[in-house]
Amino acid sequence: MPRNLPLHARVEYLNTRFKHHSAPDVLRGAFDVFPNLALVSSFGAESVALLHLASKARADVQVIFIDTMLLFPETLRYQKEVAKQLGLKRVQVIRANTVLADPDNTLHQRDTDACCSLRKTQVLEKALEGFDGWITGRKRFQSDGRSDLPPFEVEDGTGRIKVNPLAHWAREDVQHYIEENNLPRHPLVAKGYPSIGCAPCTSPVKEGEDPRAGRWRDQEKDECGIHFVNGKMVRVGAPQ
Repeated sequence: MPRNLPLHARVEYLNTRFKHHSAPDVLRGAFDVFPNLALVSSFGAESVALLHLASKARADVQVIFIDTMLLFPETLRYQKEVAKQLGLKRVQVIRANTVLADPDNTLHQRDTDACCSLRKTQVLEKALEGFDGWITGRKRFQSDGRSDLPPFEVEDGTGRIKVNPLAHWAREDVQHYIEENNLPRHPLVAKGYPSIGCAPCTSPVKEGEDPRAGRWRDQEKDECGIHFVNGKMVRVGAPQ
């Protein structure tokens, strides 16, 4: 594929070419066309599957981990364990400066969107400067807003791409991959947390509930905001 094609044309080409390909193929294709990519990982309940896949596609993959300073202690320990086991040598841990905006760590009690913006969105935007794009672990089954998620997207307004290698994976696919490759599980999964974010805004999920019911429980919110531009979820890719 000619490297001088406009960004939207390259993304359209990749979505057409890899429409029925596996996650490893999507990752290899992404790195071939956009060598300077970062993998943004929460090191949450299912993160280890994508981290393992990416480490196989590129041994020196750049990983960005957002430490919101409100994470479960188990997540912080798990992040170090996974990085060591997978041999991830380039893990950048980023944190927001909350001294002025949230000095007492109570912003989440008043405005969860503002808290997510401060501790996740703004600090990630700065960390991604200079990258061609980033790799995410988003999947279509996770929410209605992701039901038409393509493998490749143009992030409108930034000039970057987003790569979603697991877009077509079902929850069972993730679990099978983790089991087959004997990957370490997040310790909170066994305690009823199938989706894990910041400690104040994540609760256990009861049997029969949606797996993401414990995220921002009882609020009209199911995304932290890092996949939004100017307050809106933006997806510009080839029709699927």
